[in-house]
Amino acid sequence: MADDEIWDVTDIQGTPTGALHRRGDGPVPAGAFHIVASVCVVSSTGRVLVSLRAPGKDYPLAWEFPAGSALRAESSRRGAARELEEETGLSIAPDDLVLVGRVIEERALFDLWIARVDGEPVPVPDPEEVQDAEWVTLDEVRRRWQAGMFASPWNARFDQLWDTLAREVGRGA
Repeated sequence: MADDEIWDVTDIQGTPTGALHRRGDGPVPAGAFHIVASVCVVSSTGRVLVSLRAPGKDYPLAWEFPAGSALRAESSRRGAARELEEETGLSIAPDDLVLVGRVIEERALFDLWIARVDGEPVPVPDPEEVQDAEWVTLDEVRRRWQAGMFASPWNARFDQLWDTLAREVGRGA
């Protein structure tokens, strides 16, 4: 994440309006949105990768799936793959991502993607973004979420996407 990131401003369908927004310039205008994308990486053992946010970030030391904002002229899918690599060092081809669903937030359109990998690759976290990363069961994700250990924006995201996510994770098991 950098304060010089520039995002496309979109309408509620995710279509760019032609306006741009720089991170750090306050919120996206009311009634407009930007794309936030996240990846739930599923190992061949059926476990998923979670990351612990770095102490200097918003929602410090809270768990999440790797996530971030799509940049100007970048699709949600490409943004998700880029953020995953930046935060964890894991490289996934954007075309290998499958959309779990979208949550309409106050000023963001949040897309959750799923990616499958062989084994459990060792993540190499970017210390400015991620304090730690680990492979856990989906039951452990639910336990941490319900215990308030996930960053608070994930509450509404999981409320809306949990059943679909659990089905998708289970497909590869």
